[in-house]
Amino acid sequence: MSNENTEEAAALQAQIEHLQAEVSALRRQQKDDQKDVTFHFRGQMQNAMLSLCGQRQGDEKVLSMLMEEVEELEEDLKLQTQMNGISLTGCTTKTLQSSGRKLVQQLCVSGHCSELLFQVEFQLSEEASGCVRTISELNVVIDAGEMQNFSSFLSGVEESRDLLLFFRTLRSFSDRCDDRRRTFQHFQEKYPAVVSLPAGCRSEVMHLSHPELPGCVLLVHWSVHVSREGGVSPKVELLTKIPERALQLFPSQAVGGAAEAFQSLLRILGAEAALEAVIMAVSLS
Repeated sequence: MSNENTEEAAALQAQIEHLQAEVSALRRQQKDDQKDVTFHFRGQMQNAMLSLCGQRQGDEKVLSMLMEEVEELEEDLKLQTQMNGISLTGCTTKTLQSSGRKLVQQLCVSGHCSELLFQVEFQLSEEASGCVRTISELNVVIDAGEMQNFSSFLSGVEESRDLLLFFRTLRSFSDRCDDRRRTFQHFQEKYPAVVSLPAGCRSEVMHLSHPELPGCVLLVHWSVHVSREGGVSPKVELLTKIPERALQLFPSQAVGGAAEAFQSLLRILGAEAALEAVIMAVSLS
């Protein structure tokens, strides 16, 4: 055999070995993927997935089993959404490590609570027994408009990797914001001549003014604070915006005492009743 033929045969042999190595790698990857698919499932879903992966043969009810399981999962998800107010809109999973004893995945979950958008990324490690699950590398992103309220809390959550605390606080914060929105919207519809919402009903500020007193405005600032520990507390303040000329006609003490008087009303009547008392006073002035 000539040198040229020998070199060609060696090159072909190298290509064959390379292809064999690729086939072996793909087979291993297929086995790992099958393990990933069936790792979390039990009962009917696991049996169905094993059948689809070729590990069980002759099961003619695979499709019906899958459809039944999917319908049950959809109903469960719908019920969970109704109970906790959190709707999931997307979830991606990437396997970082898979073996017979441990599975490590990178998850990215996105959704919304009322109108507040969020995205959560984390690594989930699970032992084959399914009894031990740990979360690491937690990163949370929420609607940029609310970051100033959440910055300290999010730092604490990412350090503690407490997903339950995050979702519980998110729901509580969203509920308080919805309370504010409903209250502002209610008063704007009930007293359109006095109440205005320049930044919309989801903003923190409501304007109160009398049509015959241009330039004299009372500002209701309703903020919702979140502590590092996850405590959610609303804060309602009354601020005055009075022109200099008007201040000369009224005692400064009376104008300056409006905020303190409102806080007294707030403690006695609550937010909605206190606001309505102020609105009625402005409308009758």
